[in-house]
Amino acid sequence: MLGLSVPTAALVFLIAVLPICAWVIYTDLKYMKIRNVAVLALIAVFAVVGMFVLPFDIWLWRWTHLAVVLGVGLLLNFAAGVGMGDVKFAAAAAPFFSTEPSHLWLMIILMQACLIAAFLTHRGARAIPAVRAATPDWVSWGHRKFPFGLVLVGTLVGYLGVVASVT
Repeated sequence: MLGLSVPTAALVFLIAVLPICAWVIYTDLKYMKIRNVAVLALIAVFAVVGMFVLPFDIWLWRWTHLAVVLGVGLLLNFAAGVGMGDVKFAAAAAPFFSTEPSHLWLMIILMQACLIAAFLTHRGARAIPAVRAATPDWVSWGHRKFPFGLVLVGTLVGYLGVVASVT
């Protein structure tokens, strides 16, 4: 453990997850799929980076977040048809979040804001002919479901960004 402050640890996590998150956005928009390799990469970032930037007991405890979110996500998949890519990504992202009450509220508010912003942006962009012409093979434009990976990525990146900016 490097003994980093909470904001510095969040910044290190943010830098490490940004390329994975960009890839998830692209694949979710283009194929309506979040690749298993992206999920595994996110887990690997937490496993390796987390071991250095978090106290060991906190790092170890946060692995339970992955299991809990995966369990709830599987129930949502069976009961409500939530996509398995979304379930796996949410589970892989869960260890990056603290369970402090103020952080839980931040995550809930960010997820709501990201849901509204991502939905409106996606639906607005697909209505613009120039955007559709530039990305004609993107499955999400014509799919009946919404690429929820946008919301999950926005929530993760937003959370890490806010926590990193608090001094």
